Amino acid sequence: MPIYENRLQAGRYLATQLQQYANNPDVIVLALPRGGVPVGFEVAKALHVPLDVFIVRKLGVPGHEELAMGAIATGGIIVLNNEVINMLHIPRRVIDAVAAREEQELQRRDHLYRDDRPLPDVKGKIIILVDDGLATGSTMRAAIEALKQEHPAKIVVATPVGAPQTCEDLSQLVSQVICAQTPEPFYGVGYWYQDFSQTSDQEVHDLLAQARHPQPVGAQHH
Repeated sequence: MPIYENRLQAGRYLATQLQQYANNPDVIVLALPRGGVPVGFEVAKALHVPLDVFIVRKLGVPGHEELAMGAIATGGIIVLNNEVINMLHIPRRVIDAVAAREEQELQRRDHLYRDDRPLPDVKGKIIILVDDGLATGSTMRAAIEALKQEHPAKIVVATPVGAPQTCEDLSQLVSQVICAQTPEPFYGVGYWYQDFSQTSDQEVHDLLAQARHPQPVGAQHH
């Protein structure tokens, strides 16, 4: 049985587990595109904190793309998996070529999603990293590694559903991991959503724009 109707509803549920961060001026929600953005949108809205995206692209080993030899992230951050690189004797030029290609895709998405706005300064902030689910957690792991290079005060990983072992493993790397549901057996992220259709680039752009300019509901009292 699916737990969540769709990503927005999952985000609203996830936000209930993150109430301790509500209305805190030091908190920023960074969502992993694309599926993490609708989830992060609802979390940021419920907590009254800013939302942005943190774009991570895995660097796949040529010919074995599912095997990551590293990752790049927004802001020119590169993280290498030296274990894989040394084991497979991957030359630097190959890494550079793959990184250059992924950097293009990262720039394209950055331009598309964020209208070339500068990145939020995460130094000394509490960052809530949000995705729509954690299966192997490799993208999230890359995001954590990349983000640590920017020296936030605290990283919190938050997701509506995650594989129990992945959630446990990630908790070694960050201050706090909140996996709202950890079903066993896990099967896969999409299994726990009624509607798990792909989030479009346009949707990501629109949600980010909406988060920056929330529509006033009647007359809001601040």
